[in-house]
Amino acid sequence: MIYVIGIGPGSRNLMTEEAIAAIEDAEVIVGYKTYINLITEFIGDKEVVQNGMRKEIERCREAIEIAKTGKKVAVISSGDAGIYGMAGLILELLTKEETDIKVKVVPGVTASIGAAAVLGAPIMHDFCHISLSDLLTPWEVIEKRLRLAAEADFVICLYNPRSKGRSEHLAKAFEIMGEFKDKSTPVGIVKDVGRADEEKIICTFDTMDFEKVDMTTMVIIGNKATYIHDDLMITPRGYNL
Repeated sequence: MIYVIGIGPGSRNLMTEEAIAAIEDAEVIVGYKTYINLITEFIGDKEVVQNGMRKEIERCREAIEIAKTGKKVAVISSGDAGIYGMAGLILELLTKEETDIKVKVVPGVTASIGAAAVLGAPIMHDFCHISLSDLLTPWEVIEKRLRLAAEADFVICLYNPRSKGRSEHLAKAFEIMGEFKDKSTPVGIVKDVGRADEEKIICTFDTMDFEKVDMTTMVIIGNKATYIHDDLMITPRGYNL
């Protein structure tokens, strides 16, 4: 049995009861060490298998091998396991094997949803998620998605917006979107959603400070109708008021 669990953005308050129950039911916990550290209160004396970044395939293969021994395994993802998490990888690997291991995907609060709540109501209308990490997706594909999403006037939620190795990607993304996004378009920045050092910034497209953004930051760019009021971002759904 494999639970693939989304633990939310980082605080216990944003974890689901189902996620906590699955962790408690599991015999072995498998995950990226940073995420494991967020759930130590639920682990107790369970066996833990952890490693660093870019070891996702090895981590999931080990989880599958452990599950083959009959143990219940919890594979941990931050946010939601099915949004840039481990659910897809576990299922992809299992489809390549002839095994009857049962998999339960346990949903969690993804970063965009947590950040949106902090910002107000920025994703009340059609929105999309785009990751700026080109480790697994070619940059030219990311550019195309940014351009088309901006042209279609989606509210755009940017995951993995900026890192030391990709410090210019966010600025490039704004340059691409700028063909279709007005300079006054509201932009919300939330760092470390749900954690003790959470930080919220609301600005406009032309006053965006890229230096304030890192890998633990969610950036949400509004659509043509989004506006700012009392330090909140609001995207109207279209009701006649």
